[in-house]
Amino acid sequence: VGARSLASAAAPKAAAAAPPHEDIVAMRKAKVAEAAATKPKSSRPGARAEEMEDAAAKIQGGKSAWQKFVSGVVDGVRPVTKAMAPIVMPILDAPARRRVENACNIEDLQKAAELRAHAMVYGYLAGGADDERCLRRSVAAFSDVELRHAVLHGVGNNDLDLNTKILGQDSKMPYFITSCAGQRMFHADGEVATARAAKKHGLHMALSQLTTSTFEDVREAHPDGAKTLQLYVWRDRVLLKEVLDRAKEVGFTGLALTADFSWVGNRERETRTGFTVPPSYSMRQCIDAVKSPAWTYDYMSRVPYGYKAVPDADFPAESLVDFIAAQMKPEFDWKDAEWLIQEWGDQGPVALKGVASGADAARAVDTGFKSIWVSNHGGRQLEDSVATFDVLPEVRDAVGPDVEVILDGGVRRGLDIVKALARGADSVAIGRAYLFGLAAGGEAGVDKALSILSRDVYLAMGLLGCRTVAELKAKAPECMLVNASSARRQCAVDRSRAGYTLQPSLQGPPSGQSA
Repeated sequence: VGARSLASAAAPKAAAAAPPHEDIVAMRKAKVAEAAATKPKSSRPGARAEEMEDAAAKIQGGKSAWQKFVSGVVDGVRPVTKAMAPIVMPILDAPARRRVENACNIEDLQKAAELRAHAMVYGYLAGGADDERCLRRSVAAFSDVELRHAVLHGVGNNDLDLNTKILGQDSKMPYFITSCAGQRMFHADGEVATARAAKKHGLHMALSQLTTSTFEDVREAHPDGAKTLQLYVWRDRVLLKEVLDRAKEVGFTGLALTADFSWVGNRERETRTGFTVPPSYSMRQCIDAVKSPAWTYDYMSRVPYGYKAVPDADFPAESLVDFIAAQMKPEFDWKDAEWLIQEWGDQGPVALKGVASGADAARAVDTGFKSIWVSNHGGRQLEDSVATFDVLPEVRDAVGPDVEVILDGGVRRGLDIVKALARGADSVAIGRAYLFGLAAGGEAGVDKALSILSRDVYLAMGLLGCRTVAELKAKAPECMLVNASSARRQCAVDRSRAGYTLQPSLQGPPSGQSA
């Protein structure tokens, strides 16, 4: 905008000494430049800044007297709590630190997260859609596969090489940190804490478009690994292009389009806990805040978080809820995806995140996506959505061996990662596993989660006698046993296709035929 304004100002001066016909041309150019400079960037009526101001005013106007009072108190005491934080926080966080240190697995970190985090924050993190059957099935699906361990395989402790290429970047392990919006709600250090832990372990990291830390801060914390931007399906193309341009400038090389979040699932646990982003200071939230002193003091001693990757978003996150919701585009389609891929250009690979069928995976490849990300959004969208581990073989079968396939969903053990790799994934993205650590203890908690998962992966690979991911894939037909009851048969009106399974290896004879 500044450059366009300067151009507008310079044009009339240049035209002053020009012949009359050139003067007219220059004036026309100046008007065009001025119009471009003042044209609303938003594709919806009204300038984007005005839309955000209206959204912020609506949020503030809708608060009760109690909420306004508490909000004023919190803002008033922030300078004091900030000054006292170096003394108070170590005391309040001492129990959380012990819980993180004593954690043996991700389940322990989940329990630690519940004890430290505000009730609504933990409910958001741990919950799923409706009755949470999809969430539970996503975790349980891994139990339907067993592995034959190897003996006398000659693989020693120093023989393993698990380096993996993920979305065009090198990673020391075949798993990476997936994106999650608003990580400062879990712990005040947010995405920066996650990035520091990821750097320590040499892991690739994806960052959400709705990050509560700036691109620059996250990239500075992990310059060699935080290189994939996760994007939502928004309706404002001008806004999306600005986000893409900023991401390119900062050094992101991969893009992941989240396509399973244009409609928001029914998350009843969030309703029960009164979840808002950030706290709205309702009476219930205030009572729960007293029960979570470490989380509450941490929140009160920091600057209110906002969405740092949204252009012109100079407002706290709570003020932009309506604006962000209005940006979601349920009608986002394959043509929109083609536009997005073209805008990203040759910056790096683009992944389609949220794929749950072989047909969609094949179409995504034809559309121009270089990576297929099998995901059901953590079981938070469609209740009874197919477990990603169940549909993985179908997706791999549809795209062939040469297309990068990523899986997330239900991963709670390093062994789950190994099973996913054996079943067809090239890498595995973890979400709740590290977020439980973040909510339990910030950077130390994420570090502990990654240490646990890496330990499990190394142990499983050693017991299977596999030095590399390639060896694991080669041995998978011999060492992997699949429970036939997990076949998940595809049903349809066309009876000739009844009995088609999501897992080609378990496909039996057509219905009505004998083996």
